[in-house]
Amino acid sequence: MVDRLIRENKVMLFSKSYCPHSKNAKSVLSGKGIQFKTFEIDQEQGGPEVQDYLQQKTGQRTVPNIFINSQHLGGNSDLVAAKENGRLDSMLSGRVEL
Repeated sequence: MVDRLIRENKVMLFSKSYCPHSKNAKSVLSGKGIQFKTFEIDQEQGGPEVQDYLQQKTGQRTVPNIFINSQHLGGNSDLVAAKENGRLDSMLSGRVEL
């Protein structure tokens, strides 16, 4: 299911509804007018299993866990840095691979 969500959504954000870093990432994306799909690990069925799988897949256990064009970006600080250095726009256009 996780791989399908990543594949089917240009921007996929795995989050926890109460996490301030997740809230900031959503704000950054929304502020740029970027549409994204969110999976709230603390509210969705199978959330703990999803978090375990993401850790296996990416080595990252923390949220938010962000994918753009099926490429793993990382967390909130990675998103903010990518926004500031222009990499986010390149990733969204499909010009940058990790």
